[in-house]
Amino acid sequence: MNVALFAIAVASHAGNPLAIPVKELVPVIDIQRSCKETAAATKAVDLDLSQSVANCVRDEDAARVQLMGIWPPYSAAVRDQCVQEATIPGTPSSYVDLLTCLQMNDPARMSPAPELKGAGRTKNRE
Repeated sequence: MNVALFAIAVASHAGNPLAIPVKELVPVIDIQRSCKETAAATKAVDLDLSQSVANCVRDEDAARVQLMGIWPPYSAAVRDQCVQEATIPGTPSSYVDLLTCLQMNDPARMSPAPELKGAGRTKNRE
């Protein structure tokens, strides 16, 4: 029994090499909710730029996948700043906004982004 407890203590003290710190993961955003809120808001003000919920979800999911590939190299400070900007309380959270923020804060690591609109507040205004 003591050997098992000792082994657990040593393993937990040394850290689990398979564990990934939470800050190293792309945050989870409820894109269904964000896209529904965005669609309702744009419909309420009768914007011509409105986007279907399905298209919004597709764009947000594409941005999330792209974020997973580029997230780790960014500094914790840049990631934290961008998460705060992309998840402002009272507004729809957006992977598209998070991706845009990362790209704008570190031009050396910019990755080409397809034209995504999603639930972001920084939509293309064509």
